Amino acid sequence: MLAILGAVAGAEHDGRYFHWDELRFRAPPKGLSHGEWWLGLKLNRQMIRRPVPLRDKSGAPFCFVVPDSVTGLLHQIDRGSGTLVDMPEAVTSQEQRDRYVVRSLMEEAITSSQLEGAATTREVAKKMLAEGRAPRDTSERMILNNYLTMQRVRELKSEPLTPQMVLHLHRLVSDGTLEKPDAAGRLRREDEPVDVANEFTGQVFHVPPPAGQLAGRLDAMCEFANGRTPGHFIHPVVRAIMLHFWLAYDHPFVDGNGRTARALFYWHLLHTGYWLFEFVSISQFLRKAPAQYGTAFLHTETDENDLTYFVLHQADTIRRALRELHDYVARKARETRVSLDLLHRHPSLNHRQQALLAHALKHPGFAYSIRGHGSRHAVVYQTARTDLLGLADAGLLEQRKAGRALAFFAPRDLEKRLQTQTT
Repeated sequence: MLAILGAVAGAEHDGRYFHWDELRFRAPPKGLSHGEWWLGLKLNRQMIRRPVPLRDKSGAPFCFVVPDSVTGLLHQIDRGSGTLVDMPEAVTSQEQRDRYVVRSLMEEAITSSQLEGAATTREVAKKMLAEGRAPRDTSERMILNNYLTMQRVRELKSEPLTPQMVLHLHRLVSDGTLEKPDAAGRLRREDEPVDVANEFTGQVFHVPPPAGQLAGRLDAMCEFANGRTPGHFIHPVVRAIMLHFWLAYDHPFVDGNGRTARALFYWHLLHTGYWLFEFVSISQFLRKAPAQYGTAFLHTETDENDLTYFVLHQADTIRRALRELHDYVARKARETRVSLDLLHRHPSLNHRQQALLAHALKHPGFAYSIRGHGSRHAVVYQTARTDLLGLADAGLLEQRKAGRALAFFAPRDLEKRLQTQTT
């Protein structure tokens, strides 16, 4: 045993927290078999693992480890999430802030719903949300519901989590999308068993706890979410990730569990002061590799309830989402500087009009609607209408009738028009 521990240092190997399914295909340290190598890693992990209040169906606790790889990811997340450093003025100025929030809410609403089976394309969904039109099918309804839920999460960020809030969020997520309409906003019943299975093969990956346990488990989850349990410190990002896992593991609803779990993840981060997550979408990265998302759940369940696998996967997803946001902000800042070189010569234009023209310069022929403009900038219809009519009157947009509504188009010679009006 001492020889094994001497040959296996720490809970990781080459900076990776391997599951047995991965470890068995790698070359073990010299003089050790795969079984001995695994035993050494497990012993090291057991010495530093910490329990959480979540328990599986048999009553065994879940636990986690904070290896170097997790510590490194948390450091990157803290540095990139606005808790240790400031974001550029493009995010912190109020006139830009609303645009970034709307972009993030739309992206998360669409991709989180697509993860759960919504078939609508991103382009169609964004147009629906931007124009405020009613959804035409269940997929679009899922996306609209998610959009409204994410807005509600922002409003509830200062409130403690309660079972009633969880049920409220589930009702928002699932309203009008369930086979049983009355299942929205309530826990599943004894006669409503669910499982998590491969939709093509039918292979069952997870059977959630029975319905009789759900009320008590929901109370325990809220105690954990509000920081009352356990008695030791858990980093807020790790706690948010565990909250995501907890609801997904319990699967307390007949449908909409994944979307509700991700809503709770966002609530916790905003609740604990990670304000930049108003602008971050994690589901777009989960959607790109759904198998890895599922594997993180499976590795946790198949290795003595070790949550470290799920924490690592989600922390890396968060890191990539933050990097995407920073890259997006930097790219938009560069584009804005070029556009503003022309637009600053028109001081009579407000910031919403300047933002629209900056977009129009890059998208000749693009059609703008009053409702879409209002939605993008979080202003009322009359304000949006005044903005667009003002640009049309100035000759900077082309105005046409589209049925009963007005439509406004970016002229292909917009740059020339801007230059002409300032010379």
